[in-house]
Amino acid sequence: MNWIIFRNRPLFYRTLGTGDPVVLLHGFAEDGSIWNYLTGQIAKEFFVIVPDLPGSGHSVILDGNPGMTDYASAVKAIVDKVLGDKPVKLFTLIGHSMGGYIALAFAEKYPDRLNGIGLFHSTAFGDTELKKEARKKGIDFITHNGVVPFLKTSVPNLFAEKSKKKKPWLIESILEQYRYFSPEALIQYYRAMIKRPDRRAVLQRFQKPVLFLIGKEDKAVTLHDSLEQSYLPPIAFIKVLQHSAHMGMVEERNKATAFLRQFLQYAACFPHGTSAN
Repeated sequence: MNWIIFRNRPLFYRTLGTGDPVVLLHGFAEDGSIWNYLTGQIAKEFFVIVPDLPGSGHSVILDGNPGMTDYASAVKAIVDKVLGDKPVKLFTLIGHSMGGYIALAFAEKYPDRLNGIGLFHSTAFGDTELKKEARKKGIDFITHNGVVPFLKTSVPNLFAEKSKKKKPWLIESILEQYRYFSPEALIQYYRAMIKRPDRRAVLQRFQKPVLFLIGKEDKAVTLHDSLEQSYLPPIAFIKVLQHSAHMGMVEERNKATAFLRQFLQYAACFPHGTSAN
């Protein structure tokens, strides 16, 4: 485990493997360990950087009311340190759910650092008013009931019906693994998600490959919305997992890994031109 200081807060990250760099960003109420299986597979041919985002895992929550751009700056600080003495400074950035929001903010601010971006069950659409109200209710629930009851009500909804019936241990392991979260961190994330802008224009301008990993049963980022945004970038890799909801990297981990590996191989060889701002 390695660390840096960002805005007077320690941020932790792991690195493993060799080859072209790839950064994996976890989602809401997760930490870098959510990628453990996938990381072990792709590290055989790529240099993998896995941060714990501020407030998750071993990383300390940021002061104030940060947004996705602040989290993107934290990711950049980690990558700058890791790749500082390496000849290859470009990398591919993959984000799950909230991590995808951060990846899009990064692509908006630092497009020339990227070979490509990937959205695992994530969206460039801003929150609808209905979604904002749902997140506000989540904040209220966390405030009055705590993290563990919140996770018990929310995590099962991230899985497909087949996963719930045949792989209940997946849900149980996540509930146990992430019960440590502070309510302040989850509330900070929710507020950042509520205020984030629509970033569909980022996808339209981005001239490098974009991955979309989609769960057919995803209720958080629906199949309809995922397919609609997948036509925005000039170069898109699209995969619909038939037996997943919002957690394809654990529900159908072998298919998700194979798809990601194919995308990373393509992105690493993509001409290193610049993206339009």
